Amino acid sequence: MYKERWPSQLLKNTVEELSSLPGVGARSALRFALHLLKQPEENVERFSNSIIRLKRDTNYCKVCNMISDTEVCQICTDSRRDHSCICVVESIRDVLSIENTMQYNGLYHVLGGIISPMDGIGPSDLSISRLKERVESEGVEEVFMALSTTMEGETTAYYLYKILKNSNVRISTIARGIGFGDELEYTDEVTLGRSIQNRQPFDPMNK
Repeated sequence: MYKERWPSQLLKNTVEELSSLPGVGARSALRFALHLLKQPEENVERFSNSIIRLKRDTNYCKVCNMISDTEVCQICTDSRRDHSCICVVESIRDVLSIENTMQYNGLYHVLGGIISPMDGIGPSDLSISRLKERVESEGVEEVFMALSTTMEGETTAYYLYKILKNSNVRISTIARGIGFGDELEYTDEVTLGRSIQNRQPFDPMNK
């Protein structure tokens, strides 16, 4: 819609950049750009600098792979959390979803994806070996697998079970309040919170 007769090349460039964001179409991008144009310069500079710093200064926790401002994230260094339980998730967004429920107080391990042969993602592409190291060296008593109940998520959970089943840890999974095929990111907080509270032992016979 906004491809021709632009009054400003700068406006056109900004709209094109904003349109590259997930879920942002041309109309929304134009609205955002015009909004920014009306803002005081210091507000726009603060907005721009926050994005630059996000890319330049953000770290990934060397323990759990969570996004962090430091080498080790605040969750891993928090002595008030239960360090005997590790919740295994696919992505950073899943950590944020679980934290919003306020029903889990252990640690996390972000795999960075799930096993998906169709997408060319195998076990070696994920942070599975690091998880095994943590289980063997950090006094972990429970590994709680909070993975999406998709075919890929179920496959990943079963693979992790095989890797960890001989370790001296309890292996649990999210309760079936979440329907098959659902992704954690889009599950409402109440349902997700109850599924965490009612987590159950992982049963490979049901996979």
